[in-house]
Amino acid sequence: MALSLFRFIAAVGRTQVLANLLGTFTLLMVFVLGGFIIARDDIPPWMIWGYYVSPMMYRQNAVVMNEFLDERWSTVRSLHSLMTICFLFHYYHVVVCYFIVLALGDSKGFILDEENGKSSSKGDHRSNGQKISLPSTTPEFRGIGLSDNVADHTPRKGMVLPFQSLSLAFDHINYYVDMPAEMKNQGIGEARLQLLRDVCGAFIPGILTALVGVSGAGKTTLMDVLAGRKTGGYIEGTINVSGYARNQESFARVNGYCEQNDIHSPRVTVYESLLYSAWLRLSPDVTKETRKMFADEVMDLVELNPLRDALVGLPGEDSLSTEQRKRLTIAVELVANPSIIFMDEPTSGLDARAAAIVMRTVRNTVDTGRTVVCTIHQPSIDIFEAFDELLLLKRGGQVSYAGPLGRCSHKLVEYFEVIFIFPIYLVGSDD
Repeated sequence: MALSLFRFIAAVGRTQVLANLLGTFTLLMVFVLGGFIIARDDIPPWMIWGYYVSPMMYRQNAVVMNEFLDERWSTVRSLHSLMTICFLFHYYHVVVCYFIVLALGDSKGFILDEENGKSSSKGDHRSNGQKISLPSTTPEFRGIGLSDNVADHTPRKGMVLPFQSLSLAFDHINYYVDMPAEMKNQGIGEARLQLLRDVCGAFIPGILTALVGVSGAGKTTLMDVLAGRKTGGYIEGTINVSGYARNQESFARVNGYCEQNDIHSPRVTVYESLLYSAWLRLSPDVTKETRKMFADEVMDLVELNPLRDALVGLPGEDSLSTEQRKRLTIAVELVANPSIIFMDEPTSGLDARAAAIVMRTVRNTVDTGRTVVCTIHQPSIDIFEAFDELLLLKRGGQVSYAGPLGRCSHKLVEYFEVIFIFPIYLVGSDD
């Protein structure tokens, strides 16, 4: 019957679109009117024909009749067939009851523990009015060759999970890709296209660095190269983490990357998003209570406590706003406890107020002692002044400025005043 139905749909629907439409409609009718999803008595009279046409009905009825009309269901079991069980219970009922009580008591205790975990996750983890502090040690970071006497930072006050502050330095970074076919057709004879050219710089813990440049200057490309997210192309130069050559396998465990597209699971709450990320990305040695406490700390850091039980939802619907989703993206990366965080245009598409809230969250992250790098496109004065250092790229992937900004960006202004001979622009003048 199934083969005949398949041939019928193929004969009627000569095109792929029509065949897909007929196939979907036929499957819907077969499953819905088969007598299982909707009982026969509940099917309207004008659609009862679908019940008799559906092959699902005949198959289900055959299986049910073959099973429940069997004679073994009518056989009455005698009490003598259970004599062995009764005999064992008569002599060993004390032992059996003992283990049953132990099993029930253990499962009951487990359920109570889960309930306590749920109730404690809704508020601050406190005991007798004081915060619980768990003893922990700084994790080893052997992948990049750090020793015990290098960059030995103590955890900041109030932090549940410790981390090691790391700096990132790069020298003469060049990045090439294969020449596109369109450019070869225009007469360009080179085999490779260079996107980054001798880029040098350093990112320091506790310093917020802005990666700025015109469109196509290579801001995101440079950040992807430094984060180890470029799987294609050709990379030249040296990248050091706290003075040691970068080992990508180890570096991936201590850096976080906040993408420009805020992609989250829409059917979970804000707190669940952080908790799932902590379960997946933190070390197995971290206990469940510590994960929850660290997730609460991160929520307080990014100011998401008022939205703790709010559904994430889909963009554009009755869900989190764009600014709130940006902060959630930062929180999901922070809950992995990274030492270095890359952020790709965290203020893109936000108004002045929303951008200020996001930048306040970024500044709170920097104040924990982490190394934070942000790509910024067309920042306002307030956002630009929130950064400590600047790495300016011009078209072609070349560095125009790399260094501190200073108060009111006076160091940046002094640098360009020395290089370029232009008259000083006075505010209010038309010249």
